[in-house]
Parts: sequence; structure tokens; C-alpha cells
Amino acid sequence: MQSRGALDAECAIAQAAAAVGEWWTLLIVRDVAGGINRFEELQTGLGISRKVLSERLATLAEDGILEKRLYRARPPRFEYHLTAAGRGLIPMLIAMQDWGSRFVLGDGTVTATSGPRSKEARRMRKLVGIRLPILALPSSDGPSRDPVGGAEWTVVYCYPGAYAASSAYPTGWSEIPGATGCTLEAITFRERIGEFAARGAEVVGVSTQRPEEQMAFAAKAGITYLLVSDQELQLAAALRLPTFRAAGREHLKRLTLIVRGDREIRQVLYPIADPVASIEQTLVLLDRLGARRPARTGA
Repeated sequence: MQSRGALDAECAIAQAAAAVGEWWTLLIVRDVAGGINRFEELQTGLGISRKVLSERLATLAEDGILEKRLYRARPPRFEYHLTAAGRGLIPMLIAMQDWGSRFVLGDGTVTATSGPRSKEARRMRKLVGIRLPILALPSSDGPSRDPVGGAEWTVVYCYPGAYAASSAYPTGWSEIPGATGCTLEAITFRERIGEFAARGAEVVGVSTQRPEEQMAFAAKAGITYLLVSDQELQLAAALRLPTFRAAGREHLKRLTLIVRGDREIRQVLYPIADPVASIEQTLVLLDRLGARRPARTGA
């Protein structure tokens, strides 16, 4: 990155603020992380002048936060993607979102849920119609996996955390509204996995836990479907999913996405007050969306 001058030259906070502290810079990084990569799309979404956007994109590329990729030669047109340095900003963006949700839009308490009429809930409902970007996340079966595979439908359910040992839960976990119930939710999905398969739907669980924590939980609970780790907050940043902070780590709030095979999000369940009841609701929504009907048995 370019020199930031002598002022606070040895302070990493000051140098980082000089690189990314300008208002539009953070919003550009936010949108690029969400899969908006082309100039026209960024300009339309942000409502920023073309001159200011051109200047900010040039600076971000010069500072090594974005890289330009040619997608059309004549006339030359570029896409903008996060570099490793740019991806390193994702936890900061999520922390800012969590701070804003907690202290600006909320009352300052730590919570793993929200009210049905909250601004956060309205923002989640606006995900309907958005296409989920292609991601490669560490998985409980070993290799990195895209949460959306080749099925007609994918039910992506995000959960705060489920652990193999009760001692592994963060201190005070049971006192955080909405945090508990992940084990029962996971097991209920396991027990009803055939009903989802009959509708052409795969189930994928997502948390910010480390892959080895997910693997240990999957082995203990007999989870037969895929769990993927968003430990680097790629999915959270791409969709601006709601999070909360506990024990020094960001955790996803509980929500469910119903995603069609073309990656379009067709339904969002948030907030979820009853994890088990939400599974039945997800099946009903799949039926309403025209998912393959389960075969009838008997006369």
C-alpha cells in the first residue's frame, strides 16, 4: 500500500483509517464483497457520481484492496474484485454492522434474534430475488464446498453454534436471546431430511464455527447433511447477514434461506422464534414454491 505520510506513521489504526476510512470506500468494499463487480452496477446501487466512483475505484486498486479483471476487450471493460487485503476488511465490515445493529438501531444488548418488524428483519426480507454468489467454504466432510450445489432447491439454514461438548459453548451463551436451540434444530433437520429430499431439496447448515468444531458436532449428533463454516464471514458479508458477537467471535443469527437451483433466493425466514417449528414452515414454503411433491403411499 502507498505511504500515508509521517503523521501516525507507526500506528496501524491510523494507517488503516487513511486507506479505508472514507465513507464511499467502505460502501464500495461492502458491495464488491456482495458480488457487485461492474462499474455500472456499483454506480446504480450506490447512487454515487461517476467521477467520484472512478476516483475511489482507482485508489482502491492502487492500494491493493481491489483488483481489476478485464471482461471485455473492445471497448475495455473491467470487473472489480477483492484482493487478499480487501477480503481482510470483511471482519471489520461485519463488526461495524453488528455495532450499528446493536448500538444505533438497537438498545445495546447482545441478541441472536430480532423483532419481526425490525429494520434488520425488513432488510433480510429484501434478500428475496437476490442471487447467492458462488463461494468456497470449509465443510464438515473435508473439502471446501459451495453452499448451493446441483439440487433443484437448497435450504441454507444459518445457526449461531452447535458444539459436541457442552463445555465448548461460550460463557453466558444460554443468556443470549435466540442463541440456544441449535442442537435440536440440527437433529430435527436430520430426522426430516427425507422429506426435503422428496421435494428435490438439499439441506446445508452454516455457522461461523471452525470446521473441526462442526465435524465433531456432526459426528456426535449423527448429522448426515452438509455443514459449512463461514469462519471468514464470506457469506455473511455477501448477503449482509445479521450477526452478534460473543466470546470474541462473530456468530450468525438464526435464519433460513430457500434457494432455487439458479441460486436465486426465493424465501427468507427471519427472525426464527421456534427453530423446530421453522422446519415445518420451510417444508410448507417449498410446497408453495412448487418444489417436487413427495410421493404418496398407500391406496
